[in-house]
Amino acid sequence: VMQEAQHLADAGVKEILVISQDTSAYGVDLKYRTEFWQGQALRSRFIDLAKALGQLGIWVRLHYVYPYPHVDEVIPLMTQGLVLPYLDIPFQHASPRILKLMKRPGNRERVLERIQSWREICPDLVIRSTFIVGFPGETESDFQQLLDFLEQAQLDRVGCFMYSPVEGATANELPDPVEEDVKQQRYDRFMQLQQKISTARLRRRIGQTLQVLIESRDEDCWIGRSYADAPEIDGLVIINAEDDLNIGEFYSVKITDTDEYDCYGVPVR
Repeated sequence: VMQEAQHLADAGVKEILVISQDTSAYGVDLKYRTEFWQGQALRSRFIDLAKALGQLGIWVRLHYVYPYPHVDEVIPLMTQGLVLPYLDIPFQHASPRILKLMKRPGNRERVLERIQSWREICPDLVIRSTFIVGFPGETESDFQQLLDFLEQAQLDRVGCFMYSPVEGATANELPDPVEEDVKQQRYDRFMQLQQKISTARLRRRIGQTLQVLIESRDEDCWIGRSYADAPEIDGLVIINAEDDLNIGEFYSVKITDTDEYDCYGVPVR
């Protein structure tokens, strides 16, 4: 992993996305063996990998980080600037009963406590997550617990999917499937609430100056991303600039406006 990351950094890549089915479980299959990178011993553990990637001097963004206890250790690395203060954590749901049916760990109150603790340590932290509505057996009470969690957690970026059967999945055999019209209704209610939350959180960006990586040019503006925006799944920073900017370079941009998903700003000279 580090050899590939070093190669990309040497080639001029400005950002690395660390992604897997379960990034925080890195090293389990390797039995946490120790290898060497640039003459230094490097243990195959999530936190050690994050520290090593942080030495490359480029943006490091962590995706699919399941909330195991040791994830707490990566938050201080964000305050040190070694990895981006951005966590993609698939919480999936908030009802303990549904999480158990999903075979996912989860204690809502404990998760909320950890989110608060992470934000106290790293106030700039952006949290993205994904959830599933309409999982077999989900009741209105279960769904309301999920909405309550959204209100309390105040997550920055959220995706939601309606459950659909997957060939070979054990969930297909669970009783009490949710009707399609109920799934759609819950999805709409979920997204309506989260859109209000995301809009309010993004509005806090107004007046801030962010480092923005320029990715493209539109007819009358430049388009880029800040540390808070993962490519393809999050919002963008739309920049009003008369002068030419260089694609692939970083610029300081003062945020002047926001909407549900995107920021708007001008370069700071």
